[in-house]
Amino acid sequence: MNFLHPNILWLALIIPLIAAHYIWQGRKGAALNVTTIRGRAPRTLRYYLRHLPIVLRLTALALLIVALARPVEEHSEQEVTTEGIDIVLSMDISSSMLARDFQPDRLTAAKQIASEFVGERHGDRLAVVAFAGESFTQCPLTTDQSTVQTLLARLRSGVIEDGTAIGNGLATAINRLRESSAKSKVVVLLTDGVNNRGQISPLMAAEIAKDMGIKVYTIGVGRKGQAPYPAVDMFGNQTMVMADVEIDEKLLTEIATMTGGKYFRAENNNALAEIYDEINLMERSEVQVTEHLLYEELFLSWLILAILVLVAEFALSYLILNRLP
Repeated sequence: MNFLHPNILWLALIIPLIAAHYIWQGRKGAALNVTTIRGRAPRTLRYYLRHLPIVLRLTALALLIVALARPVEEHSEQEVTTEGIDIVLSMDISSSMLARDFQPDRLTAAKQIASEFVGERHGDRLAVVAFAGESFTQCPLTTDQSTVQTLLARLRSGVIEDGTAIGNGLATAINRLRESSAKSKVVVLLTDGVNNRGQISPLMAAEIAKDMGIKVYTIGVGRKGQAPYPAVDMFGNQTMVMADVEIDEKLLTEIATMTGGKYFRAENNNALAEIYDEINLMERSEVQVTEHLLYEELFLSWLILAILVLVAEFALSYLILNRLP
C-alpha cells in the first residue's frame, strides 16, 4: 500500500502529544481530588472503562489521518506486443537418420532438440516439414507450441519412399511461407546425406527462397568418417553395420550463403543443441512491453472505519458510561 499524500502522515505526531496531555491532566486531577471518605471505594465497571473513550478517539484520529493521506494499492499491467518470426523446420526422415552416432539415433535426437527449440519461440509461428525420397507437411504454421511439439515427436522414418530429396524438402518449406506476412521468414533444414531424389534442384529452391526473402539455415548431422547403421542380415536379424557418413556440405553451405543464412555441422547431441541455441539467439522476435500502473483508492475504507470508531466512542461515553453507577 502506498500514499498519494504521504506528508499528511506527519500529523500522526500529534497523537502521542494528545495522549501525554491526557495522562498529565489525569494525574493533576487525581492530585487535587481530596476525599474525606476513609477506606478504598469499590471499583466499578466505569473505573475500568474510563480510559477507553480517549483510546477510541485517538484511534479514530489515526484512521482519519491515514484516510487524508490517500492510501492506494498499485496494480501493474503489462501490454506485450511481439513481431513474430515464421519458422519452418524441414527435417530429413530418411533411413540413414537412424544411424547411432547420436543418442539414441540421429532422428530421435534431432526431434528432441528441435522440440526444445520450439519451446523457446514464444510469439512465433512454426511449421514442420519432413522429407526423404519425397516431402510433406507434418504441421502447418501455428503459434501453438504444444501442437508443433506433438506433431514433431510423431515423425518416423519409413513412412514415405526412402532417399534424400533436399530440394523437395526446401521447396515444401518455402511453400508454407509463401503467403506469410511476417517480418522475418526462416527455414531450418536438417539432413544427414546427399541430394539423390526429388523433382526440384536444391539450388533452384534456394533461389526461390532468396527471391522471397526467406533465410535458410542448414544443418548437417553425422560424425566424420563412419557411423553405425541398423541393418538386417541374411537371417532376418537386426544388426549394426559401419557405413561412411556422406554429407554434401558444399551444397548446404551454398544454400545457406545464398539466402543469408548459415551452415552448421553437428557431430553429436551437444553440438546439435548448441546449433539450435545459436539460431535461437540470431533469430529473435521483436518484443515491445508497455507497462500500465493502476491505482485503487482505499481512503474510503479508512474513513468509514474512523467514523465507526467515533460512533463507538460516542456510544461508550454518552450512552454507557453515563448510565453506569
